[in-house]
Amino acid sequence: MKKKSELIFSAIQVPIDAAMIILASLSAFVIRNIPEILLLKPKLYNFPLKSYFLAVLMLMPVILFIYALEGLYNLQVTRKFWHEALKVFSATSIALVVVIVTIFLKREFFSSRFIILAGWVLVVIFVIFGRYLLRKIQKKLLITRGMGVHQVLLIGSNGKMDKVKKIIEKDPSLGYRIVDHIENGSITLIRQIKKQKGLDEIIVCDSTLTDSEQEKLIDYCAINNVAYKFIPTTLQTARFEAGIFSGEPIIEVRNTPLEGWGKILKRAFDLVASIFLIILFAPLMGLVALLIKLESFFEEKKTGPIIYKNERIGGDGKKFDVFKFRYMKWEMCTDPNTKEGRKAIEYEKELIAKKSLRKGPLYKIKNDPRKTKVGAFIEKYSIDELPQFFNVLKGDMSLVGPRPHQQREVEKYSEYHRRLLTIKPGVTGMAQVSGRSDLQFEDEYKLDVYYIENWSLWEDIQICLKTVLVLFKRRGN
Repeated sequence: MKKKSELIFSAIQVPIDAAMIILASLSAFVIRNIPEILLLKPKLYNFPLKSYFLAVLMLMPVILFIYALEGLYNLQVTRKFWHEALKVFSATSIALVVVIVTIFLKREFFSSRFIILAGWVLVVIFVIFGRYLLRKIQKKLLITRGMGVHQVLLIGSNGKMDKVKKIIEKDPSLGYRIVDHIENGSITLIRQIKKQKGLDEIIVCDSTLTDSEQEKLIDYCAINNVAYKFIPTTLQTARFEAGIFSGEPIIEVRNTPLEGWGKILKRAFDLVASIFLIILFAPLMGLVALLIKLESFFEEKKTGPIIYKNERIGGDGKKFDVFKFRYMKWEMCTDPNTKEGRKAIEYEKELIAKKSLRKGPLYKIKNDPRKTKVGAFIEKYSIDELPQFFNVLKGDMSLVGPRPHQQREVEKYSEYHRRLLTIKPGVTGMAQVSGRSDLQFEDEYKLDVYYIENWSLWEDIQICLKTVLVLFKRRGN
């Protein structure tokens, strides 16, 4: 159900978008006429501002129409801003194609490539900025005056619903206010709640509801203009593939899209990206190798190896060596089959018992005394993991995937945790961009399973880009 205030903001958004489009177009025109900016080539010809401005006014309704088709004027306060920004980008790009086609068909229109591309970029930036400001105002009114808040009823009693309830109560900027929380979908009780407290949305998470009860609930919501949402169970969220088996319909639950062409596409991306990244980071890796060697010689009085090979469990439970820059003192990284190695392992167990920040199969030692000076720095910013690009090139790892775990960590898995071993481990992943080593194992597991079930190449690209930003966040250890 769309609130009255949301309708007002939707109406306001149209002239704001129009104003931003005009400002962006004029900015592109001004930039084109500043000689210092166009360093590459001089202007081939000039065209008057008046004719340019008329062309913009003619094009503007087309852009606004495309925005409307993309759902950009359905401005619910509960919407996600970055989803909206992505839609602005895609809708403006469609408008760009319209402009290019129009100019191709009508040669008498101006055809400045610079002004077309600059206008496209500036329109995206200006429109997103305008929407960001309007969203800030909308959120401010939501929090301070409750304008546009959605009255929501929760149905179901389980861990998932309790988590949703806590999230809504903790963050009023989400735009929801819980009017009640009931255990079943009684229509009589829901009618009373709506009459006494008001109701905009119902969120259901109850696997015990029968088909008949759900049908009645959906019908009630449709008749009374109440939004119906549900949090699915594990089976409901799985990926299905329908087929026919001996004349009978059959549904297969797919573990991951990373089968067949998905697997081939991901491997091709890994090969191209790992080669590019190895070349890109070669100077940094060379510098780090030199610093480790110098510290090893002057501080440790030994010439220990630069690269440390750590045995991990990969896809399908296969063992392989992860390559990392050595960030610990050499005596702490020796062969576990030697006397020194066994001593190092016992010392590590003591540190885990006393200083580990994490619960579950994984550990993370706070203020680890085994690190070298150079090692502490490169581990803090994940520079120690750059050699893993060679693991990706070899095919032991992928750029994106679950973390590769040690044998002793995998031995502590519950049976359901072994889903993490159904694909190749990654240099980065959803867990890394959502909390790095600060996440507890169960939260990390849920993120990785979501990635496995919903993989796409675009998701891989997004995670890689987010990883660059996350690297500058200080780790919890």
